[in-house]
Amino acid sequence: MESAKLSARQRMARITTLLAIAPLIAEVLFGSTHLSMLYLLVPQIFIYGGAALIIRTLARGRGWSAILILGIAFAIAEECIILQTSVSPPYQHLLFGSAPNQDYLGEFGINWAYLLWALVYESIWAIVLPIQITELIFPDQREEPWIGRRGLVVAAVFFLLPSYGVWYTFTQAGIAPGLAYEAPFPLLLIALAIIGGLVVLALVRLPTPRSEAKNIHPAPRPWLVGLITFFLSLPWFSLAILPYIVPATVPTTISIMIGLIWAAISFLLVRHWSSSSTWHDAHRLALSFGALIASMLAGFVINGPALSPFDLMGKAVINVIAILLLVYLACKIRRRATIVDA
Repeated sequence: MESAKLSARQRMARITTLLAIAPLIAEVLFGSTHLSMLYLLVPQIFIYGGAALIIRTLARGRGWSAILILGIAFAIAEECIILQTSVSPPYQHLLFGSAPNQDYLGEFGINWAYLLWALVYESIWAIVLPIQITELIFPDQREEPWIGRRGLVVAAVFFLLPSYGVWYTFTQAGIAPGLAYEAPFPLLLIALAIIGGLVVLALVRLPTPRSEAKNIHPAPRPWLVGLITFFLSLPWFSLAILPYIVPATVPTTISIMIGLIWAAISFLLVRHWSSSSTWHDAHRLALSFGALIASMLAGFVINGPALSPFDLMGKAVINVIAILLLVYLACKIRRRATIVDA
């Protein structure tokens, strides 16, 4: 009985950590949600954290590719159905106080550069990294689901209810007076169809990876993984502000193609690294560390100008605390590795 209680407490610790880490990484460390509006963490915990928990439960055992694909499906739901930020002209105008370059707006008013950035950001920084960091904090039973079918239903309910509230706030009430907007119905149908296709691809069509399928090539040293990841991640954030800073003479297709190629190279490189038999927790943490440092720095450029001095200082303090916690986690991982080697 005591063992069962301990197991339940441990499982709850993992769940609550993932629920909290997802919005903290995606919103607070980046600076989109700051100290003076931390009340927004309440719905964000269930939207970002709930999505991460649901995706981990559904995709666990199918590999990180399945988690990434489901993360992209979540990002499409965020951008085109729930928040509709990539397709909302009022939001695009409000984002930096000026309208984006009209050349970057396609059918349905989609800001293609922002959408591409958001799909990667909300799948990697809101889903993949929180799951990976939580599993590094709690390495035991990382291959097992943390909730069953009943827990999955509960998580889905707690995800859908605040999602509806956010959708109503953004599309019906408006994020600011007179800025209500609702995406065209055909766009919603297209988004739902793509989400359905990605779910099928991740859970039905994608082959389950075999644990023995590891290559003998050595993985880079963890510090090098973190450094390369940082330099791969930081330029990605330029896509979020590209339509506001690039002259109309620069064709949209060039920016989008460069972004797609950059994302593909990054994905294939990380996939190559992680296929090594020498890829361990220190590498996983370094990968997360590099990506998080990039997002925190980019947040000062993208969100910083709109922050008050209080919120700007708060972001800096929270970022420093996050870095110290990551360093502490790195020390724990090193001690674990030392014990195993001994």
